[in-house]
Amino acid sequence: MEQFDKMDQRILNALQHNARLNTKEIAHKVGLTVTPTYERLKKIEKSGVIRNYVTLLDREKIGKTLAAFCNVTLQVHSLPLLKKFEAAMSKLDEVMECYHVAGTYDYLLKVVVNDMNRYQDFLTNKLAAIENIANVNSLFVMTEIKHNTAYVIEK
Repeated sequence: MEQFDKMDQRILNALQHNARLNTKEIAHKVGLTVTPTYERLKKIEKSGVIRNYVTLLDREKIGKTLAAFCNVTLQVHSLPLLKKFEAAMSKLDEVMECYHVAGTYDYLLKVVVNDMNRYQDFLTNKLAAIENIANVNSLFVMTEIKHNTAYVIEK
């Protein structure tokens, strides 16, 4: 973030809250004219800070009513087996997020599916089919209290 000043941060904050803003709208929000806003935005994009522009869906409205967090413990912790597990996770559509964590468990997965039957199918036919898994502990989301996708950007 050292290469970005307060104006760049304002541009990033505006885009995080609405990625559909055009350059003119961003310029108006941050208090610049269009040309310098466009140049700053291109510099930011080129830096790789913006990974992608996406549309966030309401999971409940598309039928994805069950969210679960799975704590996964592996049997063996060799680098090839860790990489193999991670590659397998990246191919499973139900796994929305996967983190290699320190502590009691090895990985934390966020899994989103339509219902408990789909979760059972995921667990028994997909996750359990992956070698080297010693234990899976599932936690089911009852109420989502907070879900943010925007980072606070400040200097």
